[in-house]
Amino acid sequence: MSEMIAKRYVKALIKSVDLKELSIVSSSLRSIVPAFKDLKVRTILVSNDTSTDEKVEFIVSMMENVDNKVLNLLKLLGDYGRLELLPTISKELDFEVAKLLNTHKGIVISGNALSDDKILNIANNLSKKYDTTIELENLVSDYNGIKVEIESLGLEIGFSSDRLKTQLSEHILKAI
Repeated sequence: MSEMIAKRYVKALIKSVDLKELSIVSSSLRSIVPAFKDLKVRTILVSNDTSTDEKVEFIVSMMENVDNKVLNLLKLLGDYGRLELLPTISKELDFEVAKLLNTHKGIVISGNALSDDKILNIANNLSKKYDTTIELENLVSDYNGIKVEIESLGLEIGFSSDRLKTQLSEHILKAI
């Protein structure tokens, strides 16, 4: 439900600003999203003891650069009691900006850190295949293989050495 509401706000933003302003709004909203993981921040935003203007001022105080479009959006969300939707709105806005700019960001999950050359090579090959600009960053985890995830394209490509071993064993057993 919250995603549908967020999409409406994003659609209105896209219609009301040009691409440059949209990128500025997107980066401003993105800067505040980590604060919403803090329980104290969420408590303040849903508190009935705090006025709407105080909630908006509180959010503005945590942001780096706030232009009139962002301030108006915050006031509008505050008036309708929807300030807690900011992370969802930010995510949807990033998604739409990526579509408009034809630039997508993703992650490469691997068991070991990959060199910048390898990550750049993967990004370039995927960029050619999908006719878009793709930026990737490496995330080291306990995954035994390599997985590429680009959420804005709905793309997930993975190679797991455990899965390869299992399939190879199954193939050998079938051949016997």
